[in-house]
Amino acid sequence: MEYNQQVKNRLKRIEGQIRGVLHMMEQGQDCREIVTQLSAARNAIDRAVGVIVSSNLEHCVRESVEKGECTEHLVKEAVELLIKSR
Repeated sequence: MEYNQQVKNRLKRIEGQIRGVLHMMEQGQDCREIVTQLSAARNAIDRAVGVIVSSNLEHCVRESVEKGECTEHLVKEAVELLIKSR
């Protein structure tokens, strides 16, 4: 599966958030601010996981439908991936 530029940009923003948190730690920022930023990064990661899983699911379902295959197992796998990611 090929990942589009939007997903890659999303991950680059998350990478920047994490670098920002490290910088905040080095500067001795208050732990509440650091935890807030870490929570934001975690939420961004969760959203990225959702986008990746849904895009992959759509791609796999289209392929299976074209081949005349059942798609039920694909949906179950996608749900398991989302649950596992939490």
